[in-house]
Amino acid sequence: MARRDRVVIGLVTAAWCVAALALGAGPAPALAAVGIALGAAGCWPRSRRWAGVAAGAAGALLLVATFVWQGHGTRTGSVWQLVAAAAALMLLTAAARWAPRPQLLVGGGLAATAVALWTLPLVPSASFFEYVGLAAFWTVPVIGALVVGGYPRSMERRRHLAVVAARRAQQLELAHDLHDFVAHDVSGIVVQAQAARFVAQNDPAAATLALERIERAGLAALASIDRTVRMLHTAEESGEDIPPAGARTALPGTDQLAILIDRFSDTGRTRARLDIAPGAAEALSREGAATVHRIVVEALTNVRRHAPGAAEVEVALTTDRTSVEVKVINDGGRTRLSSLPPLPRFEHGGSGGTGLPALAERVRASGGTFNWGPHQGGWRVRATLPATETEATAS
Repeated sequence: MARRDRVVIGLVTAAWCVAALALGAGPAPALAAVGIALGAAGCWPRSRRWAGVAAGAAGALLLVATFVWQGHGTRTGSVWQLVAAAAALMLLTAAARWAPRPQLLVGGGLAATAVALWTLPLVPSASFFEYVGLAAFWTVPVIGALVVGGYPRSMERRRHLAVVAARRAQQLELAHDLHDFVAHDVSGIVVQAQAARFVAQNDPAAATLALERIERAGLAALASIDRTVRMLHTAEESGEDIPPAGARTALPGTDQLAILIDRFSDTGRTRARLDIAPGAAEALSREGAATVHRIVVEALTNVRRHAPGAAEVEVALTTDRTSVEVKVINDGGRTRLSSLPPLPRFEHGGSGGTGLPALAERVRASGGTFNWGPHQGGWRVRATLPATETEATAS
């Protein structure tokens, strides 16, 4: 207990003793209930932790003053009981706002019962229904106290849940970023390492070239991880939450597709071809361009993992003024690399990972469509995104 709290409790106790000596023993329980309320107010805000206990103690004292202690049912006693009821309501409000739930249920319930019943001894000749009416009347301020204290508590709880949900969404977004970009480079490393292992003895020069490509892919993966870590450190140092996706460092867009295709072609025997129709890249918003880049990265990564023998991959970006379509098509491995061990085929809706389903959810949330599956003996990933309003108007 802090020094100030000890001083406050000592002063309240001394004042209660003086009042009890001056007024007699009749109002002693009601005075004690008032003293508890004054002590809690003087020890604020540390007393928030035991507000429920204080409310229960005040309620118990009010019940004693109402039904047991000498002077109950008299005019003088009723005045002090009214003061004690006001003190109990104040503590009940604090308990509804701050007290732990077990304290609120026990202590708050005791205080609410005491306030609702304190007037019953004042009308000893009343009927049962009159007693019910009196209790119902004094239940109204009890409900008011619970609303005044409980509404901010409920809003704080809702804000807390919203923050938890937002952070969870941000964590999933970070996981998608790492999956989309780091997994792409790591898959290239695996393919090159497999190729280098089989050609090392017969063609050392090819193995050296593969090692250089592995180095470039590893550096690219480290750069993606470093970007994520820098973003997290920046948010932590500034004392802010993780920024939402739109406030992060801009992710690569359609302007990086050519570099992506070149890197993909350099890291394996599969050739990739990029075809961007005039106006297609300009018709995309920044978020749409980042989504297109993600789709192409995910599709090429799946080609490396699940169709390493594919001879050609076609990436096409077209527009019809109102929407932009991106397609990634591979030939299904008609010239499969016999020197590489087989990899499990990616099946639609199966256990091939969460990359494409996550992208499908992202595209559909932006108003587009997304599908993937077998296509002419190979595999196709196709997405349609809405064009920006300015581009559609200009067209």
